[in-house]
Amino acid sequence: MSTGTENTNDQSIATQLAGADTTSLFGVIDRDNVHGLNLDVPEQAMDIIKSWDEREDTSKFADSGVDDQVIIHVPFTQNVRVRSIILKVGRGELTPRRLRIYANYPSIVDFGDAESTVPQLDISLLESPVEATEYPLRVAAFANVISLSLFFSEAVGSERTRLYFLGFRGDVSNPKKDVRKKIDLPAANAADASLVDRVSEKSAASQSTVR
Repeated sequence: MSTGTENTNDQSIATQLAGADTTSLFGVIDRDNVHGLNLDVPEQAMDIIKSWDEREDTSKFADSGVDDQVIIHVPFTQNVRVRSIILKVGRGELTPRRLRIYANYPSIVDFGDAESTVPQLDISLLESPVEATEYPLRVAAFANVISLSLFFSEAVGSERTRLYFLGFRGDVSNPKKDVRKKIDLPAANAADASLVDRVSEKSAASQSTVR
């Protein structure tokens, strides 16, 4: 006999299988300014930034160019807290085995810069994963991020790296607030007026009776 708790768990699992993801940072990625280094086709950098429900899609991908090293630079439109990265990479000889992540380093313009800069995180990736794989990050190191540079290398075949999907989970660390908007609700009657207004009116009335 099933219980209410079991039904809730079943619904939660069903939601996950349906592709719902309320923590995806896809909406705050500055997709037009995503770019890569050593890509076979430079424009392919944007092709791997897909929505959550497209994470298993293999029709679009990015391949490395002259060797197996690739850097993908991902800017965000707001400061974010990144909790994990989700990757779908090529299988077999196309699988990169190492990922170095640099936070807020827009100055990384070539592989020499990347090699001489200490990354916030250096990850050993799974070899030939079938599905998109999530890698948790140290939240303290990625608590206030405006851009990420991801350095993929050490492909199994040592010649080419392939990337299908690059996504992130987390939340906006500094939500934008529109301070220009002001809510002005006029009082409908004396009972709705503020206490300060009523006290001021009473004080003025008292002063007008003084001789």
